[in-house]
Amino acid sequence: MLIKRSEKTRDLTEGSPIKLLTAFIIPTMFGLLFQQFYNMADSIVVGRILGPDALAGVGSTSSVTFFVLGFSVGVCTGFSIPVSQSFGNKDYKALRRYVGNIIFLTAAAALIVTTVTAILCDDILNRMHNPKETFPYAYKYLFICFLGIPATMVYNLASSLMRAMGDSKTPLYFLLMSSLLNIILDIVLIAYTPLEVMGAALATVISQLLAAVCAVIYMAKAFPVIRLSLQDMKPRKSEIIKLLSSGIPMGLQTSVTGIGIILLQSSINDLGPMYMTAFTAGDKVMVMMISPMDAIGMAMAAFVGQNVGAKKLKRVHDGVKASSILGISYCALIALVAVFLGNPMVSWFLDVEKFSNAAGIITHGHNYLMINVALFLPLLYIHILRNSVQAMGFSNFAVFGGVLELIGRGATALFVIPHLGFAAVCFAAPAAWVLADLYLFPLYFILHKKLKKKLSLKGQN
Repeated sequence: MLIKRSEKTRDLTEGSPIKLLTAFIIPTMFGLLFQQFYNMADSIVVGRILGPDALAGVGSTSSVTFFVLGFSVGVCTGFSIPVSQSFGNKDYKALRRYVGNIIFLTAAAALIVTTVTAILCDDILNRMHNPKETFPYAYKYLFICFLGIPATMVYNLASSLMRAMGDSKTPLYFLLMSSLLNIILDIVLIAYTPLEVMGAALATVISQLLAAVCAVIYMAKAFPVIRLSLQDMKPRKSEIIKLLSSGIPMGLQTSVTGIGIILLQSSINDLGPMYMTAFTAGDKVMVMMISPMDAIGMAMAAFVGQNVGAKKLKRVHDGVKASSILGISYCALIALVAVFLGNPMVSWFLDVEKFSNAAGIITHGHNYLMINVALFLPLLYIHILRNSVQAMGFSNFAVFGGVLELIGRGATALFVIPHLGFAAVCFAAPAAWVLADLYLFPLYFILHKKLKKKLSLKGQN
């Protein structure tokens, strides 16, 4: 059966890489920014209404949610790589079979991850040395977030599949809607109900669920290329093996990084609620500033995946060069933003007039933000090179980059923070980024050469 490409798809195998990547990155970036903004909305409303201890409690869960949700989102992104390669190769029959098996695998993963994390929620927070002042807030928030894992996975899977076929705009629209709803629900559920931090978690889960439902319905109608038959839905060993070999390493990549962040958060918890709150405020702003680099990485995953599928390996190098130009320009711009607007942005999270220790917290949070933003360049290349390696089909190799990030953060958390305190916290992430780059740079060139030889393209490219 012949199925035409949807007008929503985009062929990334022809045309100027920098123009294609820019067109892909901009809507993806705004989508991620809105996603981070409604995550920030939880913390802003919690901090300004419920106070520093509540903010510290909610903030202390971010490392755990990064670990768990990062694994889930990474798996979904990895699942989209065979889809991207099939799309680039114009093999729509294989594409539909991959999508059918992805649905089966995602449902199983969502059930397992949700069940395990909900059961272990209390134990996880205890092992992270959460202080008694912040523990109740952390538990209530984290438990509800864990129950919302299926919605998060479904939304990110739908978004990853759309981006794999070149459509980076549509996920933005659903995130805009979800973000606005989340902010409204945050205010209503926290300020006008007795739910407190549970209201913030419910606002996030409900908003994500709505985005997931809308994305699935839209994708089913707007993308004829993935309209599935019962035969496409049949589990197939070969497709499942390839999907798992792509998805699991990407999930592990994020989770291994997440272990380092958990170790770091545990050491920060030992410093006390004041530093926990400062880290939360500074890190929330920093994560928002990282979103454009996440968008660059996602663009490279789709760009490289399609061009590898089309056997155009020279364009992979061209894509890396183009994304470097865009990324370096962004790093310079955001450094200026941090200098002039960093302190006011960190101040969003606390009412200085209402809470006596807010000013000191903001100062520490701003210092953390400035140091990390000044060292963003190594992080940029983690996003570019790691996604390129994964999209070339070598996800297993990229995992070690996450191991090096774990070593960087873990060593700082275990051996440096106990002696130097919060100052060491500020340099933990940059140390992890540099270690990962020392591995990813040579890895990218070695694997590109290996793939070129494998495909026998020396004479064509």
